[in-house]
Amino acid sequence: MSARFIISAAKPEQFPPEDQAEVAFLGRSNVGKSSLINALVGADGLAYTSSRPGCTQSINFFQLDEGFRFVDLPGYGFAKVPKHITREWKELIESYLLGRGKLRLAILVLDARRGWMERDCELREWLEAHGRPYLAVATKADKLKTQQERHASHQALREGHAGEVLECSATTGRGVREIWQAISKIKNH
Repeated sequence: MSARFIISAAKPEQFPPEDQAEVAFLGRSNVGKSSLINALVGADGLAYTSSRPGCTQSINFFQLDEGFRFVDLPGYGFAKVPKHITREWKELIESYLLGRGKLRLAILVLDARRGWMERDCELREWLEAHGRPYLAVATKADKLKTQQERHASHQALREGHAGEVLECSATTGRGVREIWQAISKIKNH
């Protein structure tokens, strides 16, 4: 699969024209959104990754050769940035989510080791309230080493959420095919 970086938008007027379907990746800081994008397109380094939370500070658009885009949004949560920057990110993200007519799917990225945290639930409720279709994806499944950890994760991911949660690992590639199947169902609608 071929993919290329288009633009890093710090304000809505920098968003590219809406001429293709878009799939947005949302979640807490350092949950693995950029790593998941890289795993899905099979290109390490397409989306910048870091162990330091808050590295994605604008909305990054990537063109896929399938005729649609992946959109990497800034994370929320524990990034060490001033409150006014966090507020600006929130406004930018909401502007994108509310204003993009070509947004076909939001991938809500969770950490398989943490389950649904309060901010994840708030985002899920926001997406539902605004009629935005989403898919919950739990990353870092490879870090669950024991059967007990896997069982606890499975329980935490299902607690309070009636929908499907796909588990994946950007490191091993587990779950990538299933995520692509979900994306392919919506990208042309």
